[in-house]
Amino acid sequence: MPSHTRAIDAVLLDMDGTILNSIKAAERVWRTWAERRGIDVDAFLPTIHGVQAVETIRRLGLAGIDPQNEAAEITKAEIEDVDGIEPIAGAAAFLAMLPHDKWGIVTSAPRVLALRRIKAAGLPLPPLLISAEDVKRSKPAPDGFMHAAERLGTLAHRCLVIEDSPAGIAAAASSGAQVLVVTATHHRPMEIRHPAITDYRDLALERLPDGALSISHAGGPSELPDRLSCVLPPCAPHPAA
Repeated sequence: MPSHTRAIDAVLLDMDGTILNSIKAAERVWRTWAERRGIDVDAFLPTIHGVQAVETIRRLGLAGIDPQNEAAEITKAEIEDVDGIEPIAGAAAFLAMLPHDKWGIVTSAPRVLALRRIKAAGLPLPPLLISAEDVKRSKPAPDGFMHAAERLGTLAHRCLVIEDSPAGIAAAASSGAQVLVVTATHHRPMEIRHPAITDYRDLALERLPDGALSISHAGGPSELPDRLSCVLPPCAPHPAA
């Protein structure tokens, strides 16, 4: 294995903006809520991505409202509105290549909303889903990724984390994981210190003779600041009956 290739034990992925695009649906719901509250919608909407709804509301410091109740109302509306949710290009094929026991999704969304959006996008349900209810501290804290790695029998620094938002990238980096950034839904360029792709068509996947999966950047511009190259071992054998 070349020295620049990193051995990993699992792949952990964010949901919104990473494997699917729910921006239109999410912003419809949040726009309605913000307008009702007299909030500057254009300034507010860019702040909603990558963190739990309750934290987004708390940061506003609005008087006379209960953030938990408001977040529950927004979540209910988001569950009902999934129109226009679609997969990030190449995500379905990428997920299909991953060994069933070596990947999971770590999202700041509540579980019921995450499952609803994954189904709406036509993507496979993950073998492991860490949602808002599963950790005390949400992104940018690393807890979700650390918990997911533990559930998969490894440590976060042995994982590849695929993310899109600043909060998620910070959480992944803090966990010690290898970070890959998906930029498909970015409205403006971000300063990124990690390997990045537009979508999953920018990755080269190769099944190695021993069954391991090689994940690396496909051909592309040489000016990339860093290029991904890692190897995921094959599925663990099922125990004998």
